[in-house]
Amino acid sequence: MTEQKKRYKAVIANQSYTIIGRESKEHMDMVTRLVNDQLLEIMQLSPQIDQEQASILLAINAVSDQLKKQEQLLVLQKKVDELRGQAIKATELENRIKRIEAIESEARKVLDETGRSDVEIHNHVEAQQILNEQRKRKIQEKTAHG
Repeated sequence: MTEQKKRYKAVIANQSYTIIGRESKEHMDMVTRLVNDQLLEIMQLSPQIDQEQASILLAINAVSDQLKKQEQLLVLQKKVDELRGQAIKATELENRIKRIEAIESEARKVLDETGRSDVEIHNHVEAQQILNEQRKRKIQEKTAHG
């Protein structure tokens, strides 16, 4: 649901303004306070400029800061996307490891059941071969008895 637009009365550099927006009063109070503080600072640093020139400098500073923040945001969004991709890959790897561990565990059981517990399994390919051999034997037994 979108918030209703609100009217906010602001006094900036002794001038009254009515600002219409969706932000809270607290937010607008802070914005007004920052604008007044920054205008005062610009006027103190450059007493030769008038109010309009100080306002333009303030606007330039604000837009410059906004662009920097947008660039930072884009960099962070790119990093989040990269991290999301890495997290997905890590989860996929964890799942693969669990499947390999399950295959190796099942192959060890088969070796134990067949009295070959002294056989060492070096990798998941060997474990899969042991399982395939066991399944092949079971199929052969069924067809021989069938």
